[in-house]
Amino acid sequence: MSQKKPEITFKYVFNYGYNPNYVNGAQGGFSPRGEMVINFYLERQPLPESISHEITPEGAIGRETAVEPEDLPNSMVRFIDTGVVMSYENAKIFHAWMGEKLREVEEMHQARTAFENSPAAGQA
Repeated sequence: MSQKKPEITFKYVFNYGYNPNYVNGAQGGFSPRGEMVINFYLERQPLPESISHEITPEGAIGRETAVEPEDLPNSMVRFIDTGVVMSYENAKIFHAWMGEKLREVEEMHQARTAFENSPAAGQA
């Protein structure tokens, strides 16, 4: 007869204020009032609600025996912490502003690449 090995379950507790600010995606569109709605999200693997482990004969934490939720390995989270709403006119202005900022950073990258590829780069 096989006897069940001892195990321990770890519960994950999150601070209510836990909200990452980095975003790597957005979802949105225009509202019925013609305002642009943008919801920013952070896409990441989900964290478990709990994980159970065997206890080894020495009293140490052994192999993982269970994870909640069970579909954790097949899941992704899009954590939405921030959203903005703006008028059509402001969306156009924001678009132009963002385009200008992207051009600035592209120019910096081009200048850095040109410098790094020049014959005198890195020489004193």
